[in-house]
Amino acid sequence: MNKQFKKIHVVVLDSVGIGEAPDAEKFGDVGAHTLGHIAEKMNGLTMPHLESFGLANIEPLKGLKAVDKPKAYYGKMQEASVGKDTMTGHWEIMGLNIDKPFKVYPEGFPAELIAELEARTGRKVLCNKPASGTQVIDDFGPEQMETGALIVYTSADPVLQIAAHEEIIPLEELYKICEIARELTLQPEYLVGRVIARPYIGTPGNFTRTSNRHDYALTPFGRTTMNTMKDAGLDVIAIGKISDIFNGSGVTDAVRTKNNMDGMDKFAEVVRRDFHGMSFLNLVDFDANFGHRRDPIGYGHALQEFDARLPEILEAITEDDLLIITADHGNDPTFPGTDHTREFVPLFVYSPRFKECGEIALRETFADIGATVAENFGVEAPPFGKSFLNDLK
Repeated sequence: MNKQFKKIHVVVLDSVGIGEAPDAEKFGDVGAHTLGHIAEKMNGLTMPHLESFGLANIEPLKGLKAVDKPKAYYGKMQEASVGKDTMTGHWEIMGLNIDKPFKVYPEGFPAELIAELEARTGRKVLCNKPASGTQVIDDFGPEQMETGALIVYTSADPVLQIAAHEEIIPLEELYKICEIARELTLQPEYLVGRVIARPYIGTPGNFTRTSNRHDYALTPFGRTTMNTMKDAGLDVIAIGKISDIFNGSGVTDAVRTKNNMDGMDKFAEVVRRDFHGMSFLNLVDFDANFGHRRDPIGYGHALQEFDARLPEILEAITEDDLLIITADHGNDPTFPGTDHTREFVPLFVYSPRFKECGEIALRETFADIGATVAENFGVEAPPFGKSFLNDLK
């Protein structure tokens, strides 16, 4: 490009994979295809705006047609890091290569870790296994209220979550307990990516999680494009759980969101802001509400709802803006279990400035996005990734 973009907007559709990666066999994910299988279960997807960007040009998808003149550059990216979790995917997007995977605990956490947590907090632990965040409070909430214990559970992600009723364990104490858990799980033998406080209220049979969730993440293992941008006095606006994923590192402004549609509301507001730098949005519902819960129909509707919100974003984008839409891993809702799936992710790059769009060559690492952002703003690029800025005409 001849002229620098003033604003780059990176949107991560959490878990929207587009077919098994070449190394899927190592992860037990041969045959995974998040978008493809959702389209089949929906008997065809209706996503006219991403269709116009070239979604079906990347891979045939039921209900969608390839287009002769796509409105965006399109392609797909392959993950280079060794994990298939949220933190690994996002950190790689911003220029890191994670060569040591975070640990997951499909059988629950080790007895010695739980014993130490109980000793340090003075409270017993309930559950200690992978579970749905809403189901686990229905199952263990009454006992938690009676005993004052902690509901500790995990998921397919490298997370340790602690649920407690706000009237039984005050928020301040729950947060301190999570800080203790964070300290314990920083040890190399555990290497948990995030500890999450999950407070809830209500009565048995009618429990509700509150908005007082708090994440205790790791700081990225190296400097990212976000850090070099912030150091250069540029804006880095984190929307949704982005700030949590990076533990605030490299973030100049954090915007909280409640769900995908609230995320799109907040994103539209940010796009209209006058700033110089990057906005970075995560839309988590695809993964949390539909991928892990193996709900392909709900997932499909969520995809269509996102697509329906794109026009207002495109209307707000000017020739000074670059929009990048991608994902961080797959989560095929037709696959056994509740785990993420090792897949390619789609890549769309749009600006009203573009004259004629087409396919971008396969990116061999998600870090190509971080490299592209760095080159645009003239800041130090991370050690991984190759910019595709000059491929955009």
